[in-house]
Amino acid sequence: MRYLTAGESHGKQLTTIIEGVPSNLPLLAEDISESLLRRQKGHGRGRRMQIEKDLVEIKGGVRHGYTLGSPISLVIENDDFKHWRNIMGEHPIDEDEEVKRQITRPRPGHADLNGAMKYGHRDMRNVLERSSARETAARVAAGAVAKKILHELGIHIVGYVKEIAGIRAQDVEMSLKEKQEVSEASPVRTLDQQVEQEMMDAIDQAKKDGDSIGGVCEVVVEGMPAGVGSYVHYDRKLDSRIAGGVVSINAFKGAEFGIGFEAARKNGSEVHDEILWNEEQGYHRRTNRLGGFEGGMTTGMPIIVRGVMKPIPTLYKPLQSVDIETKEPFQASIERSDSCAVPAASVVMEHVVAWEVARTLLEQFPHDQFPKLKKAIEEYREEIRCF
Repeated sequence: MRYLTAGESHGKQLTTIIEGVPSNLPLLAEDISESLLRRQKGHGRGRRMQIEKDLVEIKGGVRHGYTLGSPISLVIENDDFKHWRNIMGEHPIDEDEEVKRQITRPRPGHADLNGAMKYGHRDMRNVLERSSARETAARVAAGAVAKKILHELGIHIVGYVKEIAGIRAQDVEMSLKEKQEVSEASPVRTLDQQVEQEMMDAIDQAKKDGDSIGGVCEVVVEGMPAGVGSYVHYDRKLDSRIAGGVVSINAFKGAEFGIGFEAARKNGSEVHDEILWNEEQGYHRRTNRLGGFEGGMTTGMPIIVRGVMKPIPTLYKPLQSVDIETKEPFQASIERSDSCAVPAASVVMEHVVAWEVARTLLEQFPHDQFPKLKKAIEEYREEIRCF
């Protein structure tokens, strides 16, 4: 299973084409649009979220509510394109007008300068329009299809915020369903209501200061059978795929599983998960410090992964940069920005993780037809329980 996305931040639309989804999977546009609307929420989001109402149109690959097994085409219209038609239209414009509109001042922390050098663009709008986090809407659409696959297989996933600007949510004992409900009701998507207002205050202060703040998101996957992924080659390890997916999200700079980097400060006896067995559960672990993975494969325990998001680099008190035409220093230009996008990023991360998990499951089990995939996984669960 794979996908491609196309489209620019202020272009006509975002397009996602997904190949490899099994046939006869129940799928409606509402399954995807629900995820897109969740991505737009969160305290600290900017004006763009008031302009765009992200809804998906299924253009191909689904008939009468079920997938066909052929590529699925999804489209998200950019409502704001009407205001950008002259700037982002595909038709040629007068050369003098083109030069006048060029963006020649790269913003620190963005892809502007590096992308312009790589692709030879003197107008850096050609870079920033595609490198924008707006593209994550298309990725969430793909992840929503993956979540539907997982849900139908009895595998459930939730993402939420663990930390914003150094304000950490304490671990709270609750079921996955409770985590979904509590995080959905929180303006900052946290499970710890004791720090919710403090996080919101930090976001408001950053906005007042013309600054931005980052944080940490956590995603939990429950219901995964053991042995998904592989130890035999680097690119078949599921945890490495998830880590790569997480770091590919705009502004994410790191990923960890279970106790993560804390393992470097502990003895082995405090890190590894002892193996237990009983008739009802089969093999299971006393703890889950490794976040559901050993040797690149699932252990059957919940997958727990965290990603760190840096502060958004578009600031209302801009940093110094250099004009690529004049080579003169200047204060970086300002584009639309959020003071904090960590709550929304937790939704993006949830869908990115869902994609990697679903993709690996489909590689490991027969997947042309969804009913056969479901049956194969049910038989595998029973097989490893009695191993």
